[in-house]
Amino acid sequence: MTVSTATSPALRLSATSYPGAIPGVAIPSYDRDKVQVGVVHFGPGAFHRAHQAYYFDKLLGHDPRWGVCAVSLKSPGVRDALEPQDGLYTLAQLDADTTFRVMGSILEVLVAPEDPPSVFARLAAPTTRLVTLTVTEKGYTLSPDGGLDENHPDIIHDLANPREPRSAVGYIVEGLRRRFAAGLAPYAVVACDNLADNGWRLKAAVVAYAGKLDEELARWIDREGRFPRTMVDSITPATDDALRARVLAATGLEDAWPIQREAFTQWVVEDVLPADAPDLASVGVILTDDVRGFERAKLRLLNGVHSTLAYAGLLRGHETVFEAVSDPTLAALARDMMVKDIIPTLTPPRGLDLQGYADAILARFQNPEIRHLLSQIAWDGSQKLPFRILGTLTETLEAGRSIERLVIPLAAWMRFVARRAKAGEPIVDPLQERLSALGAAATGDAKTDVAAFLALDTVFPAALAGHPAFVAALETAYANLG
Repeated sequence: MTVSTATSPALRLSATSYPGAIPGVAIPSYDRDKVQVGVVHFGPGAFHRAHQAYYFDKLLGHDPRWGVCAVSLKSPGVRDALEPQDGLYTLAQLDADTTFRVMGSILEVLVAPEDPPSVFARLAAPTTRLVTLTVTEKGYTLSPDGGLDENHPDIIHDLANPREPRSAVGYIVEGLRRRFAAGLAPYAVVACDNLADNGWRLKAAVVAYAGKLDEELARWIDREGRFPRTMVDSITPATDDALRARVLAATGLEDAWPIQREAFTQWVVEDVLPADAPDLASVGVILTDDVRGFERAKLRLLNGVHSTLAYAGLLRGHETVFEAVSDPTLAALARDMMVKDIIPTLTPPRGLDLQGYADAILARFQNPEIRHLLSQIAWDGSQKLPFRILGTLTETLEAGRSIERLVIPLAAWMRFVARRAKAGEPIVDPLQERLSALGAAATGDAKTDVAAFLALDTVFPAALAGHPAFVAALETAYANLG
């Protein structure tokens, strides 16, 4: 991150300067001096500031209890950028007509290793009712089987030094311990990383960790704690100097670290929050008893079609999702897959119109302001395709419906691997070595090449790899893409 200091301080975004933003820029509609901290958030990266902080900013328009204390577990970068701006930053919502909004929901940014007492004070405060997290999957310190990783260096350290934690789990438990000792109710803990059953997994890890320190505390957390499962969605490109210049031109204010995202945003939360939790539904958060239903729809309709456009689009010479979906052939493939193949395998959760959701996804793909690289989506295909495509394909095959479209992303992935291997280009994938060897050995003959790929038993289940109709359809698609 580059923080410019060349501009006059009077033009720097701050509590005194933001009312002078260029007309048309949305600014906080509430008095920030009357806002109190009700949320502690771990991991104040770009996605949090574009997503959860946006919902809290909307909420503050009618309820001042939900300001955010953002906590970085490692880097001081966000604090150093936002502190001179009084926590304010600009959100650019990218669409055909891009809009700009000054965000005021983050009241302070703490760097945990520098000031643990301040973090604990916020966690233990009676006004804190919600703790949210965007710490990436690895930040949950889980083992491969989904439980607490007791061999993780941070967990080893935290169990030996529970009052001086390093991990998110360690901070959450120490904060809860202090509330338990003070006779306060636990805060609700809302994991916001795209990890299946994220809240349940985090609760299990927190209870397991607490049990190593105090069994009574662990029982209290297990009994009283609320850890809803969630799903989050919004494409958030990285901040660069071009965005900074664009924000300066649009707002008249210099912002060291503005954020950009597509206009579409979604936050789905399991409806188990306590009665004194914020009224998230009032600002567009979906409260549901079927988070898995939303996850399944996203995985198959959004992620599955994303992968299809990535591999097929790269074969046709495209670089971005926008370019791929602007190709009439690929646009028709994407829509037909959604409507004719994927939606029939889904049971819509209450509150989700699958056809409307599919239409919204296609509209997002057609957003010219979002430059989403197909090459990036194509990473880790051996890990993504089994979840994004094979479930839909297997159910479609079992139902006796055509799978001719559903095998295209698999065949295109195989062609993609072969093309990169023969060009000597790296394949970003945990199975890189094996895939490179398979791709280099590919002859172009459908039967031979497909058989070699289907031998990847960590990708293709034996029952599917040996299914005659699947193999025949895949061979045909592979041959047609040659």
